[in-house]
Amino acid sequence: MSPELISILVLVVVFVIATTRSVNMGALAFAAAFGVGTLVADLDADGIFAGFPGDLFVVLVGVTYLFAIARANGTTDWLVHAAVRLVRGRVALIPWVMFALTGALTAIGAVSPAAVAIVAPIALSFATRYSISPLLMGTMVVHGAQAGGFSPISIYGSIVNGIVEREKLPGSEIGLFLASLVANLLIAAVLFAVLGGRKLWARGAVTPEDGGAPGKGPEPTGSGAGGGTDAAPGTGGGAPTAVAVRPDQGTGGTEGTGIRLTPARIATLVALVALVVAVLGFDLDAGLTAVTLAVVLSTAWPDDSRRAVGEIAWSTVLLICGVLTYVGVLEEMGTITWAGEGVGGIGVPLLAAVLLCYIGAIVSAFASSVGIMGALIPLAVPFLAQGEIGAVGMVAALAVSATVVDVSPFSTNGALVLAAAPDVDRDRFFRQLMIYGGIVVAAVPALAWLVLVVPGFG
Repeated sequence: MSPELISILVLVVVFVIATTRSVNMGALAFAAAFGVGTLVADLDADGIFAGFPGDLFVVLVGVTYLFAIARANGTTDWLVHAAVRLVRGRVALIPWVMFALTGALTAIGAVSPAAVAIVAPIALSFATRYSISPLLMGTMVVHGAQAGGFSPISIYGSIVNGIVEREKLPGSEIGLFLASLVANLLIAAVLFAVLGGRKLWARGAVTPEDGGAPGKGPEPTGSGAGGGTDAAPGTGGGAPTAVAVRPDQGTGGTEGTGIRLTPARIATLVALVALVVAVLGFDLDAGLTAVTLAVVLSTAWPDDSRRAVGEIAWSTVLLICGVLTYVGVLEEMGTITWAGEGVGGIGVPLLAAVLLCYIGAIVSAFASSVGIMGALIPLAVPFLAQGEIGAVGMVAALAVSATVVDVSPFSTNGALVLAAAPDVDRDRFFRQLMIYGGIVVAAVPALAWLVLVVPGFG
């Protein structure tokens, strides 16, 4: 048995054990990385740790730390109230507002994880307070980010168009952008209909003081580190899971009919704006910037921030970092290249095309979307040169297949959504994201291939 096949089978075993024995998949993946890296790939510790996602570790810790402070001092409550007033109480519009916001951020140049890191905590805090399915809200944020992700001036669009130009393939910048936009918009519409959107419309308008469904005030739940109840897929959110607002006790005091701004909340809002400006305007690292801002707030208001470190999503950090470290071992030993070359050597171009789309989707669910496209587009060059497959459609299909799966909890965007959700059962939410991610991996590459590749665009 080849080393590459052994590494893939070990990954399958990790999935099986994690799902049947409730063991943290990240811890299992670290053990697998150690075993496979040492015994099969002949890697030393440095070679194994080369795949550790240090930048993602800091992003997860920094962003969840900053927004834990925002929840503790009531800033997220204030933002939720402001959002309700903005849409005149129509909470059904909020998922679409979040979709459009993240799409606009990525379309003008934000890296997709940066946009999700900024928007997801606010969106999911809103979902918790107003009994919207966190799966609906989280996936709308991610798909919004991907909808704008391939504009001609976006990071992803610039990279992919650059690869196409370097490989001397026919390309269409607008076609690539529209393919991703339309695909994610259609997926978002289906999600909205299936995960409770119709019930949200039927709910009508609410006031910021309703805290959820009409006639129901907010109900307290567990801490932001876990516990509570989240909405199952296919529901409008289930029972309210909002955190009770207690006057001036660190979680958002009220004054009259709204939540008042305090110096701590004003400073936190300034910090959130500073995070956006630093990431989008100055290309600073989102994780390091968030940690720095969180430390400043903690120093100024230690009482509000005392429990924030404990509310960092440590289990999620372990899970994501472990899995990505194992994926790094796979890349180091050539497993991903081995699989791609095996598909590229198939003599039937249309079959090779759909298999490449599936490889892009499966690998991207655990690793860098742009990285896998950078590997797969060159692998597609030989059979694209035969003229039987349109290059424009093939590149667009690869782009869609490799990015819509970022809802997976093992990808950066999915991990940010999982970590940002307050007051949910994280194990259950993780399973929901994993199941939905599996559905996307199974269905979207085939649909993208059918719509974009089979007609022979380009």
